[in-house]
Order: sequence, then structure tokens, then C-alpha cells
Amino acid sequence: MFEKITAILIGSLSVGIGVNFFLAPYHLLDGGLIGIALLMHYHFGSPIGLMIIIISIPLYIYVWSFERMYFVRSVHGLLFSSLCIDLFSNVETDWKLPVLVSAILGGIIIGLGVGLMLRYETSTGGTDLLAQIISSKTAINVGILILVIDGSIILSGIGIVGVRAFFYSSLTIMIVGILTSLTAGNEG
Repeated sequence: MFEKITAILIGSLSVGIGVNFFLAPYHLLDGGLIGIALLMHYHFGSPIGLMIIIISIPLYIYVWSFERMYFVRSVHGLLFSSLCIDLFSNVETDWKLPVLVSAILGGIIIGLGVGLMLRYETSTGGTDLLAQIISSKTAINVGILILVIDGSIILSGIGIVGVRAFFYSSLTIMIVGILTSLTAGNEG
């Protein structure tokens, strides 16, 4: 239990740091519900973490009704990661990284955080949770599923972030998918 709580806290901190310090300053996207929430943030100025929770409600209604164990395993990750994202949203850094470096570091940090939580049978919810459910029923690697879902989401956001950010975001989600898969191991 202590290991799981530690994984949730470290994973959530990693996601919050990755989103706010490396993606948001360059209007880069992640995939999944984080990507959708980032798009809403860039377009409307809405808080990213709060949007993740709101957007997750339909999925969590389904999970509560049909996959209760996944609800129990992921609701803490959803709440803590969303909280960390919003807690770090106003933190300003003095460094100015090239966008390529930021896209790579953001992908590494987020992928490690998500993968760590998946390794301990929890997640940030959202499409990570959806990928976890699909993976358990099909034996398709969870990292690959997340990569496909994420790619679809950033492709839909090209009109908001532009072509340049789209390409860097594509690199980010590939790194997130790879690091998630490697860190999560054979879970799912």
C-alpha cells in the first residue's frame, strides 16, 4: 500500500511538472484528457487540472457502473495528478529551453509518471484508464494504445496550436508512449 501511494504521489508530481514546466510554456500538447484539457486551456484559459476532472466524469460513470475495480485503482491518480497540474500552473521558471528540448523532457517526465502509476495498478484516469481497460480485454500493450489515442487528440488540435507545435507535440506523445510502456512493464 505504501508503494502504491508513493507511486501515485511521484507519478502525479511528474505529470504536473511535465505539463506546466515543459508543455504549456510552448503551447505543446500531450494526448489523452490532458491534451484535451490543454487545448481548452489554450483556447479558453480554463484550468487544466479542473478540466481533466470534468472531462473524466462520463468515463468514471462508466467505470463505476461496469469496471468498479478500475475506478478504485484510478480515482486517486486522477485527483492527485489534476491537483498537481493546477498547483504548478502558476510556477514560473527562469530557464528558457529550446522547444525541442522541452518537448523531449516533457515527454520523458510525463511518460515516467504515467508508467509508474500504471506499474502499481493505478492511473491518471482519462484515456490512460480507457487504454488500461482495452489492454486488459485485448492484450494490446497499454503504451501503444495510449500512443494511438494521443496521436488522434493532438491531430484534432492542430488548428489551435499550429503545425509547428503539432510536430513537437507528436514527438512528445511518442516519448510519453515509449516511456509509459517501458516503465509500466507488462502491466495491463
